[in-house]
Amino acid sequence: MFELHHLSAQEQWDWLQRGEVSPEELVQHYLQRIARLDGDLGAFLTVTADAALQRARDLPASSSRTAVLWGLPFADKDLTRRAGVRTTFGSRLFESFVPDDSDELAMVLDGAGAVSLGKTNVPEFGLPSYTENLVAPPARNPYDRTRGAGGSSGGAAVAVAAGLLPFAPGSDGGGSVRIPAAATGLVGLKPTRGLIPAGTGIDKLGGLVVPGPLARTVADAAMLLEGMLGRVNGRVPHPFTLRAPEDRSGSLLGSAVRGEGRYSLGVMTTSPWDDAYDIALSADALAALDTAVSEFAAMGHGMEQVALRPDDTYAPAFRTLWQAGAAGIPAEGQELERLEPLTRWLVRRGRELSARQLAEALAALTAYERSVLGQFAHVDAVLTPALALPPRPIGWYDAEDAERNFAQQVQYTPFTSFANVTGLPAISLPVSVTEDGLPMGVQLVGRPGGEATLLSLGAQLERRLRWQRRHPPVW
Repeated sequence: MFELHHLSAQEQWDWLQRGEVSPEELVQHYLQRIARLDGDLGAFLTVTADAALQRARDLPASSSRTAVLWGLPFADKDLTRRAGVRTTFGSRLFESFVPDDSDELAMVLDGAGAVSLGKTNVPEFGLPSYTENLVAPPARNPYDRTRGAGGSSGGAAVAVAAGLLPFAPGSDGGGSVRIPAAATGLVGLKPTRGLIPAGTGIDKLGGLVVPGPLARTVADAAMLLEGMLGRVNGRVPHPFTLRAPEDRSGSLLGSAVRGEGRYSLGVMTTSPWDDAYDIALSADALAALDTAVSEFAAMGHGMEQVALRPDDTYAPAFRTLWQAGAAGIPAEGQELERLEPLTRWLVRRGRELSARQLAEALAALTAYERSVLGQFAHVDAVLTPALALPPRPIGWYDAEDAERNFAQQVQYTPFTSFANVTGLPAISLPVSVTEDGLPMGVQLVGRPGGEATLLSLGAQLERRLRWQRRHPPVW
């Protein structure tokens, strides 16, 4: 039986434009699915049903019908403040916090005509790459509820994969959009540092964290990305990018819809963590990569093997930034005991760092960025596995031993963080499923400002593999 969530986000927007469905009817549909299904999935931390319905009723008179996301439901990641809505940051310290002001990204998405249905689940302060916290139940993978959905945008991924939302924004500081997208069979895009004015990353330590979309199709991801850009008269208003993109004024959605071009691709199975941790690629990860290589080669793209030059500065420098980033969490004295063990360890380690150690780590990662840009300069994009292993079971990560926990995260996600360090755009694409029915994907890392190339490549692969037709049982 047909239901509204069976439509892509683009198709839903078309229906809204033609008046075949109203914003209120569409919001009501998704709210009913959330009420019925989310208790077993853990996608949402807060649902704002009344506010969402009121906004949907007000939209026809209050905003331009042609806005890029007009009438489409989404949900804020619970690291994003929205005025008057509980924002927990996945932490018991903030489980009752209600901000007075909204973050810029929330306002930009409102301006694009979208309707927020609430807040999606996150790990504590978005620090780990899995979504299990002490505020709410874990975000469960809709393909197998004994498995996790990755993180830190795990709730967003679950909501989209299960048909509780057409798409959702996430944020990515080491893979936090791409990891959950890959774990749940979605497309996840981390844009170039500086591309999105409401989340440039330039104001973050090391420039690591930027927002990005999760969606079921490449075009839907590009559509949400367009809404996140906040264009004025067709142009991004104040792009604080450090490097010139391919086309600042061109439509990224157009690139995703057309899916044109032939490109030179490097294929890589090395990671910057190889010398510091025991990284082993599962047969499922290699099978997904082999499928993507075969399909891209069949489409006429140039293919060559590439490898990252070994660099023993990367692992300790990234660990230092991860710890330093937690140092500013507003917890003092007894409040530290309310933090989860991993967070508490990160905060304490971060506060023990000297200014010299932090400066040395930042310098090392800046040098690493320059090195990688040079190593990849001869190709249009680099193809890697998205994850080294299939989605991990709930409770797999060590909750008490922080060092082991960090090692587990690296072993699961060795290919994602270097795109944040270098500021490069990267997209995860769902390629295959394991014998147990779990999604597996690949990652494409592009040139600075190369989102159009990644979207074009993703669209071409999507046409051949038809992953948009795969859905979890809850669908």
